[in-house]
Amino acid sequence: MQYKQTLVVLSVLCFPFVSFSQTTTYLPQGAAENILLERMEIKAGTDSILNFSKTKPYSRRQFIPVIEKYADAGRAVQSAGEISPIADNAVQATNLVGSRLTRVDLYNAELALQKNSEFSTRKFQSKKPILNVFYKTPANALEVNAKDFFLVVNPVFQYTVGKEQNSTEHLFLNTRGITLRGYIANKVGFSAYVTDNQERDPKYVQSYVIERQAVPGAGYYKEFKGTGLDYFDARGTITVNATKYIDVSFGYDKNFIGSGYRSLFLSDFANNALFLRLNTRIWKLNYQNIFMELTNAHLRGGDHYLVKKYAAIHHLDASITKWLNIGLFEGIVFGRPEHFDFSYLNPVIFYRSAEQQNGSSDNALVGLDAKANLAHHVQLYGQLLLDEFKLSELRKKWWGNKFAFQMGAKYIDAFGIDNLDLQVELNRVRPFTYSHSDSVANWTHDNLPLAHPLGANFNEVLAGLRYQFAPKWLLQAKAFFYKQGRDTGRVSYGSNIFLPYGFPYRTSDYGFEVGSGALAKVAYASLLLSYQVRPNLFLEANAVVRKQNAYGTMPSKNTTVLNIGVRWNMHRREFEF
Repeated sequence: MQYKQTLVVLSVLCFPFVSFSQTTTYLPQGAAENILLERMEIKAGTDSILNFSKTKPYSRRQFIPVIEKYADAGRAVQSAGEISPIADNAVQATNLVGSRLTRVDLYNAELALQKNSEFSTRKFQSKKPILNVFYKTPANALEVNAKDFFLVVNPVFQYTVGKEQNSTEHLFLNTRGITLRGYIANKVGFSAYVTDNQERDPKYVQSYVIERQAVPGAGYYKEFKGTGLDYFDARGTITVNATKYIDVSFGYDKNFIGSGYRSLFLSDFANNALFLRLNTRIWKLNYQNIFMELTNAHLRGGDHYLVKKYAAIHHLDASITKWLNIGLFEGIVFGRPEHFDFSYLNPVIFYRSAEQQNGSSDNALVGLDAKANLAHHVQLYGQLLLDEFKLSELRKKWWGNKFAFQMGAKYIDAFGIDNLDLQVELNRVRPFTYSHSDSVANWTHDNLPLAHPLGANFNEVLAGLRYQFAPKWLLQAKAFFYKQGRDTGRVSYGSNIFLPYGFPYRTSDYGFEVGSGALAKVAYASLLLSYQVRPNLFLEANAVVRKQNAYGTMPSKNTTVLNIGVRWNMHRREFEF
């Protein structure tokens, strides 16, 4: 309760400084615009707005006008009949990324502007609105644009049905809900997303849910029809533009830090969390502070209070050159008797120094990330996370050397084929990374990891292919392989980040390397074919093959899953672990 009061006080303190700048709302999880923005950023290479793309969700106020600028340039070139292949040495200021957008890019840009019309200079109108009330604009079910008030309301629906190898039960996902967003007097932005969900997942996901007592991406659940799950997903955010350069958001939702498919800092795998986020964008810097209230690990049961813990995060992203960004990350997770520690509210000091002044009892993480856009086709990126490190003990395989790194690359319009995008990524996390001396201050929330879904003690190689071969058609393939050292009996080898890293779980100080323990090997591949019937309405067919070896006392688990479905105004539910 004290933490919530603190957030309210901070938010109120920001309101007197609200400027005449327009407020913003944020693109939702899994938004198709994210892919378009990624492609535009790599093609432009030096865009001063697009290059700051490590922190998600993206602000509509900042990113939608950029889409419009490049789309207008692309359309102008198309009208003049001057479209030409991308020149890697293009350096003239007049050679905007718009002139290098493909036909599919322009189609996606048009959809993005229709869906986010409040931040576009264009006016969109449907030829045949329903009852002269609904779908007056092509992409939004209800859109109100009155004096000092803007509102968009859309239905949310997803239904998939599938079959798993060697199972008599059918798989399904049934989601119904609503999403809305808007702003008041261009000063206060708001958004909400509410769904009711029932699903039956593949057996490997069911095993994960039983082990962790949480649904990936959702957290708390109830049983439904034996092996099914029933859960509620409610999100909401309020945003004000505190000054010309600072946005302040208070909400209950997800945040993501990184350029990769995975994040070793903060991902969207865990449940939603209460947060206060300050984002400062000025000069060649983007600085983000996130203060969060998290839920400690718990056993499911009857109605009872779930103990809270807290996190403070900051990430500074600096444009070193027009094509290279370097970022600094720092995070603290700590438990207090139902109150936030005010020493972590300072948004500019290093949290590690504050943690030392508190007696070094909290879990401090620091990190470095980098991203480089090259030759209008390639992006290289990476993350380095340090939980604890001692160089003199490195060769001895000391348990306390807890660190992780990520290396990845994206290649768009690969081999000269329009809208064929490839990605490859390596993630390596040492044993005991993200864990702590107690069972509270680990890098987790509501029984799920805050960063990588696997926790720690693993090597992972991931590859992806995305081919939008026609404006409405998408073919997507993904594959990953990982090796993870898992616990044997009651002895911890550092993969389960919920366990304290001391005695009696860890029984020695040395001999720990990635893969120590019972070695689990998992190979996963998926193939998706998607057709967009109308803006944000998709018909999809998906296939998944997953193979897991036998390790320790665990038998091998191999499965194939096929499903088809319809998805409307929401992200895909995927279980990639």
